[in-house]
Amino acid sequence: MTQKKYTKKTAKRIHKNRRKNYFFRRWVILAILIVALIGTGFYLKQSVSYYYALYFNKFTHKKLHNSEKESSRIQRILANNLDKTYGFDVSHYQNKEDIKWDSLSIGNKTIPLEFVVMRATMGNRSADKHFDEFWEMAKKHDLIRGAYHFYRADEDPVIQANNFLANVKLESGDLPPILDIEKIPKRKTNKKLVEDLKVWCKIVEETYGTKPIIYTYYHYYKDLLKGEFEGYPLWLANYNDVPTPSPDDQWDFWQFTENGIVHGINTKVDLDIYNGNSWSLKRLTLD
Repeated sequence: MTQKKYTKKTAKRIHKNRRKNYFFRRWVILAILIVALIGTGFYLKQSVSYYYALYFNKFTHKKLHNSEKESSRIQRILANNLDKTYGFDVSHYQNKEDIKWDSLSIGNKTIPLEFVVMRATMGNRSADKHFDEFWEMAKKHDLIRGAYHFYRADEDPVIQANNFLANVKLESGDLPPILDIEKIPKRKTNKKLVEDLKVWCKIVEETYGTKPIIYTYYHYYKDLLKGEFEGYPLWLANYNDVPTPSPDDQWDFWQFTENGIVHGINTKVDLDIYNGNSWSLKRLTLD
């Protein structure tokens, strides 16, 4: 076959096109790499911000200690629930300057805290003085947020529900409203207390279209509330040396210690486990 001959002009044009295609392919590959890098950055945003804070924006951490027994119990729970999701509680008992929001982790700085629950209101008219600022800081640092009302057993359930609704504006991605009940009434029967709690739940549920989470201690739940709030997410506090917060009940959250030592917080805090992974927790949040 006779070899095809090119004029100088044709060869120059072919070379120019090849060069153009070469640079175009390089720019396409570079653009793909940049998009992949940005996507990876968003996916690892929490880890990146944590390690940035750890090495470049250092936080002077107070030396907090637990007893050997409590430290061992906490480490056992962490080791046995590595597939779960961890969070913590805050209220005005934590000073604003005590929390470095971009540095939060537990378990020798290896387990990230992915949600935070904060006290919003108490009783008929009280509100937590740090709630608004903590609420905004949690959103800024991409933590799943939850707000709870501390229920005062002898006060009015309607006024208490309205107090919570007036101070808390939940958004898409937040946990359902949380009802914290811990005290035995002095001026009501236990039966009346349960009726009032259901009133509070009904008002709040009608506002947000979802059942509130019920928080209480294990024995309080077992003695007073069990069987009364079927279908409500359950958050149990149990600080005993047990593998789960309840031996015979389904649970969604477990507050397993009030002596949590967290890198990024200069005071002890309550620590919580969500009984599922982070994707499951997100499915529980408001639409």
